[in-house]
Amino acid sequence: MSTATVTTPAGTAAPVRPAYRVTFARVVRAEWAKFWSLRSSWITIGVALVLVLAFGLIRSWRYTVVMSGGHVHDPEVVGANAVGLALFGLNFGQLAVGVLGVLVTAGEYSTGMIRSTLAAVPRRLPVLWSKSLIFGAVALVLGVVSAFASFGFGIGILSGTKASLGFGDAGVLRSLLMAGAYLALIGICGVALGALLRSVAGGIAVLFGVLLLVPGLMELLPTSWQNNVSQFLPSHAGDSMYALHQDLHTLSPWSGLLVLAAWTALAVAGAAYRLVRDDA
Repeated sequence: MSTATVTTPAGTAAPVRPAYRVTFARVVRAEWAKFWSLRSSWITIGVALVLVLAFGLIRSWRYTVVMSGGHVHDPEVVGANAVGLALFGLNFGQLAVGVLGVLVTAGEYSTGMIRSTLAAVPRRLPVLWSKSLIFGAVALVLGVVSAFASFGFGIGILSGTKASLGFGDAGVLRSLLMAGAYLALIGICGVALGALLRSVAGGIAVLFGVLLLVPGLMELLPTSWQNNVSQFLPSHAGDSMYALHQDLHTLSPWSGLLVLAAWTALAVAGAAYRLVRDDA
């Protein structure tokens, strides 16, 4: 058995591999491929979609049952409308979206993959921006699709009732689009918490605490405090974004959007600061 040695002619240089610059577009493409290669991404998105649809349809069906039973003054149905009934499942879908957002960043820290990611992108911050951009866009599409689907099926169930509405009624399209914006911001918050805490369990715990525990604790405060403070909580600001009608002590849809965007920006800023200052 003989071996052959490949030599280059004298005076000729060996071929040089082309150098590729690390651009934001390439980082986005890499993170996009990474996101969709994970089984958890597909599963959690599917779970979120099912939660929004299932609970929205169940809530709409429940409304028709109560109304057909003659309980028109039941608190469960007084003031109900097709938008509120269809988006009832958004409270559950947001948890799935937020958890997946945490996994997008904290999952890399738990597996150690973040070291390879940051070695490929030494400037670091483009990694956070691209993850936030990609997952925010995915959550936005998921929220809009699930909101329109839940409302579309729901109006068939609610046809002929007082809660029935159509896509052309005032405020309906705004509410459905805002539902998507709400899930997008919650998803970005999850991404930021995962990067800030670098722990899947810690990120999920803080996310659940902010969305579920803190609003519950606010109920223990004096009514005046509740009216003045609770409307600025992330979950309550989000509720005002996609509500068809605003209550007395709630923000307007656009004010709710600004408040939730401010909370999201604060979380992202904290994540960016730690990403730059601390080693992976």
